[in-house]
Amino acid sequence: MSAPPTGRVYLVGAGPGDPELLTLAGARRLREADVVLYDYLANDALLRHASPAAERVSLGRHGAGKLWKQDEINARMIAEARAGRTVVRLKGGDPSVFGRLAEEVAALKAAGIEYAIVPGVTTAVAAGAYAGVTITDRDHASCVALVTGHDRSDSDPSGTADFAKLAAFPGTLVVYMGVTNAPEWSRHLIAAGKAPDTPVTIVRRCSLPDQQTLHGRLGELPTILAPGRMRPPLVVVIGDVAGSSDDANWFTSRPLFGKTVVVTRPAGQGDAMAERLADFGARVIEHPVIEITPPDGFAELDAAIDRLSDYAWVVFSSRNGVEALLQRMQQRNRDARAFGNSRIAAIGSATADALAAWRLNADLVPEEFCAESLAAELSREAASKRILLIRASRGREVLAETLDDAGAEVDQVVAYVSRDITAANPAVIEEIAAGRVDWITATSSAIARSAAVLFGEAIAASPNAPRFAAISPITATALRDAGYEAAAVATDYTADGVIDAMLQQR
Repeated sequence: MSAPPTGRVYLVGAGPGDPELLTLAGARRLREADVVLYDYLANDALLRHASPAAERVSLGRHGAGKLWKQDEINARMIAEARAGRTVVRLKGGDPSVFGRLAEEVAALKAAGIEYAIVPGVTTAVAAGAYAGVTITDRDHASCVALVTGHDRSDSDPSGTADFAKLAAFPGTLVVYMGVTNAPEWSRHLIAAGKAPDTPVTIVRRCSLPDQQTLHGRLGELPTILAPGRMRPPLVVVIGDVAGSSDDANWFTSRPLFGKTVVVTRPAGQGDAMAERLADFGARVIEHPVIEITPPDGFAELDAAIDRLSDYAWVVFSSRNGVEALLQRMQQRNRDARAFGNSRIAAIGSATADALAAWRLNADLVPEEFCAESLAAELSREAASKRILLIRASRGREVLAETLDDAGAEVDQVVAYVSRDITAANPAVIEEIAAGRVDWITATSSAIARSAAVLFGEAIAASPNAPRFAAISPITATALRDAGYEAAAVATDYTADGVIDAMLQQR
């Protein structure tokens, strides 16, 4: 039997931390990968780009298990490629900046393995954008030197750096991996002639929601970076460009910077909300507390589809209902013509937008996005009309009851099933119990009730209990019934309205 064709290795830069700083080329290579070898500086969120079938291998984290040695990493890359697999070696920052790229390339060349390098955003560059430090400046710094503060363990204690030349360097110095050895390398710089009062800026966890930015002087570094004071990853920017004491730059001054928000919407439905929260600076944890699944059988839904045109109104009370009905219609080779002359109502703008994505326009969207408002507007012409409600397996009955009282002939069909998630992610429970979560969102009454149950014990144990943000007064009432008072209640009953309400309470 012939050996499998040799695979290829991609050495991909993951960027400084923010997963959105991955390049398009890096995302493409992750999609193609059979195995991803990633280090602790690569954001775990980047693994979303990989195929579900791809093997994911962590190369360790400082203080949390075994860290792989370089020769072990090299051997694994070569073995996987020889087995015919496409390998992505995902490295923090840029592979060529203190990423031991030369050693990996040499090993791959010696083994006859094809490889390609995908650059990434390195922290020295990102610090300029995210910490208010322009590492070049036409008046103060026309050049930049990238320096490692942690040299080879088998080299001379003074390292390979020429401190005399670095001290005389006419531009900005950016020191990587300089936490442990800060007293040593800062003393060498000063001894070589660098002024102790040279401005420095320390940027820790650059581009991430918990980024720290500290300003000081070169002579103060042994104190600022004393053992236990700050943990990696960080870079130190040294030079006149680091002289600002104003830490209120665009990144850290965003209104939700430093806050952690748990988004509880069903899987696949919280991304837009999470992205907007992140734009405001929040650290976002997505943890669905309910799941949306198809009904146990489609007989009733199919029957409703077959008689859509018999109804004066087809009413959607959620985007889930839109997706459930239209997807089922598509599976049965039915299209918009099945609605005939029926008019369509949507409970709110998000539901109307979901309809628009299917090239259907809602004839009615109430001004207030709730069942009571929709029922009131439909009731004006409901008498003797046939109305079909597309609904979940559970929910409030106010819409059906109000229309029935108005003289309508109301049919309801369950298009999807809503179930509570009963097992919480232990990591999220730990975050809540430790007091590291500031907000939990509740975008429906079902979500409010499930979140209260799922997170209740952790909230009770927390020294800094998170606050709830509700999408409407009705959802706030559901929270109150579950024992929690909503600290923020949206006036616009949308996900954006929830965020706006949170911003008013910060």
